[in-house]
Amino acid sequence: MKIICIGRNYADHAKELNNPLPKEPVFFCKPDSAILPKGNPFFIPDWSNEIHYEVELVLRICRLGKHIQPEFANRYYDGIGLGIDFTARDIQEEQKAKGLPWEKAKAFDGSAVIGDKFFTPGELSSPIKFSLERSGSILQNGSSGDMIFSFDQIIAFVSQFMTLKIGDLIFTGTPSGVGAIAREDVLIGKMENEEIFSLRVK
Repeated sequence: MKIICIGRNYADHAKELNNPLPKEPVFFCKPDSAILPKGNPFFIPDWSNEIHYEVELVLRICRLGKHIQPEFANRYYDGIGLGIDFTARDIQEEQKAKGLPWEKAKAFDGSAVIGDKFFTPGELSSPIKFSLERSGSILQNGSSGDMIFSFDQIIAFVSQFMTLKIGDLIFTGTPSGVGAIAREDVLIGKMENEEIFSLRVK
C-alpha cells in the first residue's frame, strides 16, 4: 500500500505558509514505514527543531483504479478517517530553498498518524467537520467544504499518474492553524465531535 498526500488544498493554509494557490492538486507520497504504529507515542526526531502537526481527512481506497473519471471517483473509496501528516518544517524549508524534494521532511518513520476509525461516506454530514486539540485548546478547525479540490477531484487527478490500489490511503490536505509540537503534548483528533485518535508526543 502507499500513502498519497495532497498539499496546499486549503486556501488559508497555503496563505499562512506564503504559498501560491495551486491550479491542480499537488501531491507527494509517504512510504508505509511512515505509519505510526497504533498506541505508540510520536518521538520527535533529533535531526529537526521544528516538527509541525497537520490534521487531515484520510480516504481509504477500496478498488483498483487508473484514469478514473470524476463522476465515478466516489466508487473508489469506502472509508473516511482522520490523521496527522507530521512535517519537519525546518527541513522542508531548506529543501524548498534548494529546489529539492520534500521526502526528508515528510516521509520519515512515524510521520503518518492514522486514527482508529473510518466512517463510510454515508455516516458523515456534508461538509465534514474535523479538528485537532491540545490541552483542551483547539489548534485546527477544518471543513471538507473549504477544500480547493474535492475528494472526487483528487482521486481522478492522482489516478491519471499512478494506479490506485485497494488499501491505499490519501491524506487530503490540512486547514490553517499548523504549528510546532513539543514533548509531552497530547494531540486529540476529532471528526463530528467524536474522538478518533489521541497521541502523546515524546
